[in-house]
Amino acid sequence: MKIRYIIILITICLAACKNYLEVAPVSSFDPAITFSNVVNARMAVLGTYGALTGDQVYGIRVNMYYAYDSDEMMGQGGTPYPDNERRDIAHYNVTPNNSQLAQPFSQLYNGIERANLCIYYIPKMEQYTNGTETEKKELQRLHGESLTLRAQFYYELIRNWGDVPAHFQPAIFETDLYPAKTNRDTIYDHILNDLAVAAPLVPWRTAAGTRDERITQGAVRAMRAKIALTRGGYSLRLSKQMERPANYKTFYEIARTECNEIMQHRTDHSLNTSFQALFKDNLCAHRLDPAGEIIFEVAMAGANSATGDSKMGYYNGPRFGTVGNGALTILPTYFYAFDSVDSRRDVTCAPYDLTTTLNKAGRPLQTMVDGKFRRDWITNPVSVTSVAQYFGLNWPLIRFSDVLLMYAEADNELNNGPSATAISAFEEVRKRAYGTNPIGTTPTAYADFFNAIVKERLLEFGGEGIRKYDLIRWNLLATKIADTKTALTAMSARTAPYNTLPQTMYFRNNSADLVWAGSFYKATVTPAPTGYTAVAWFGTAINTTIIRYYAIEFKTGKSELLPIAQSVLDANPNLKQDYGY
Repeated sequence: MKIRYIIILITICLAACKNYLEVAPVSSFDPAITFSNVVNARMAVLGTYGALTGDQVYGIRVNMYYAYDSDEMMGQGGTPYPDNERRDIAHYNVTPNNSQLAQPFSQLYNGIERANLCIYYIPKMEQYTNGTETEKKELQRLHGESLTLRAQFYYELIRNWGDVPAHFQPAIFETDLYPAKTNRDTIYDHILNDLAVAAPLVPWRTAAGTRDERITQGAVRAMRAKIALTRGGYSLRLSKQMERPANYKTFYEIARTECNEIMQHRTDHSLNTSFQALFKDNLCAHRLDPAGEIIFEVAMAGANSATGDSKMGYYNGPRFGTVGNGALTILPTYFYAFDSVDSRRDVTCAPYDLTTTLNKAGRPLQTMVDGKFRRDWITNPVSVTSVAQYFGLNWPLIRFSDVLLMYAEADNELNNGPSATAISAFEEVRKRAYGTNPIGTTPTAYADFFNAIVKERLLEFGGEGIRKYDLIRWNLLATKIADTKTALTAMSARTAPYNTLPQTMYFRNNSADLVWAGSFYKATVTPAPTGYTAVAWFGTAINTTIIRYYAIEFKTGKSELLPIAQSVLDANPNLKQDYGY
């Protein structure tokens, strides 16, 4: 039985807790029963996984509302704006009264409480020290999984809200019901230590038995690397300045070490040979990828459930007729950041919708949608014509390509230039993308290699909720937003270097495949080809569809973090709003 189908049953049972600090429904399960045997303890941990799913976390809000605008994509534009909802979040017009802040915050803390119960009680179980070898190994794994899940919940809270309240034991033992904020560095250090403890408790993928979406050792180590790079990076502080710690290289060393360990386990994790197959034939087909490239993914339960499913493929991606939102927009500058032979472009970017006869109709450049989670790729079952909003698509948190690029980045920082191993890791990602085409010359100077990493991560992880947070930890979010606005304005005016690109593109009529006449990189085809429909590909419409909304209220020293919801502040008199909100 796949983990996703177990999670949905547990998540429904535990979904009653809605408000921050309202933790009694979880703790009300008698620990003497829940942690009396391995089977029950496993169910408790799987219930903790469930807090990652559904509308409030990686089903839509955290991964598709909070992660934009960046220099890859724009969150939902159009009217109504302002909306005190997702548009305001994306375009940095968010206030503490925004309706999309409180419940994700609450569910992440709900997950922490579930994890705290498991972390506290599992090591105290009789079977943990005196059970059979099988029982001891399984309970150790469950303990390690719980430590990792708690780290993920805190990581998501910190990267969106900065300093937050922290508690590392079940709520029933807490004496302070109204905790103040804890410095994020204290929390980061705690969970980095937790992950160091968790790693040897959890088996590697090939030693874990029947394949499912449960955390394995590669996921623990990859999470530790990702959190370490964030801990060593820039973040918005109470001074309203972007600051990084003086000892940041300590954390880059952790990241390099953990990534290197994963890179030595190629039978557990490696790149899928096809970038498209990873998404089309695995994620969208509800299959686990055979190479283990997706090291950590959130298992969505299916069953059209707001508490355990995801809206990928409905909220974003191509539409079927009038069905679907197509809410996330690929920025024209992002599309043209790809080389014409980079296979990632046509996976990440989807310049079409589906007609009611299942033919593809081209979209203009300024309304292009993202493509990694597209309804016409969804199988098992086929969902292209479905009016459902939930398709049970898993959300990838960490891929092996992320490990390779994190290694390369950390190594470059520590050595003031990339080693041969770092260059090889970087080029491994590019070679997969370019196939038999040349990948160009990899820079070897520190600054040039860092800039190459910045761009490669842009191209590799588009639409995966990573870019904005990368830019924040590099202190580049404000710069990249400003650069993107300048480039969009030049595109709209068709000034160099955009003056030679086509104003009109033509797609083949009545075709199940999207076939364009001409090139995206050359002037418009003349004369207009017969049997094709014209699309106003490039021009001043960028002003009204994108520039009018894109990051319109971004303010450096404020917008790098979200405000805490007013309802959360009202419930806890010891919390206060920071960062100018």
